[in-house]
Amino acid sequence: MYLAIRARTVVTAFAASAMIAVASPVFSQDISDSHLKAARAAIVALTSTQQYDAVLPQAAQALKQELIQKNPDLGSMISNVVDEETLALAHRRGDLEKEAATIYAKIFTEQQLNEMRAFYESETGKKLLEDGALVARQVHEAAGIWQRGLARDLAQSVGSKVQAIIAANADKSPTTTEETTGQTDQ
Repeated sequence: MYLAIRARTVVTAFAASAMIAVASPVFSQDISDSHLKAARAAIVALTSTQQYDAVLPQAAQALKQELIQKNPDLGSMISNVVDEETLALAHRRGDLEKEAATIYAKIFTEQQLNEMRAFYESETGKKLLEDGALVARQVHEAAGIWQRGLARDLAQSVGSKVQAIIAANADKSPTTTEETTGQTDQ
C-alpha cells in the first residue's frame, strides 16, 4: 500500500514536472553541473526513484517464468541467459536518475534543491518520508468521516427548515380541507 501511494505521488510529480518543462521556454536553458548535482542529491534524500530499483529484477523474474513455462526443458539455460542479460542492462538504472535529476533541476532552483536535501536528510524529513503515507491515509479516512457527517448534518438541517417553511405556509393558507368541506355543506 505504501509503495503504491508513493509510486502514484512520484508519477504525479514527474508528470507535472514534464508538463511544466514542456510549457515554459525558460526551462530550455542549460543546467549547470552544480545544479544537476544538487538535483541528484535531493533525489537521493527524497528517495524519489528508489521504488524503481525493483523494475529490472521483476521484469527478469517475469521473463524467466514465461520462458521456462513455455520451454521447461531449457529452464537452467533460460535462467542463466536472463540473469546475464539483466546484469548487462543494470547500468541503465542511472539513466532514470539522470532524467529525474534533469526534471528536478528544471523545476527547482539549485538553492531549493539544496534546501530539500537538507530537510529530507534531517530527522524530521526522514520521519516524514517514513510515516508520510500513513499520515496521509489517516487524514484521508478522517476527511471521509468528516465529509459524511457534514453531508448528513446538511441534509438534516435542510430537511428541518424545508418542513418548517411548508408548515408555516400551510398555516397561512386561507382555506384548509376542513374549511372547504364545511363551506360546501352550508
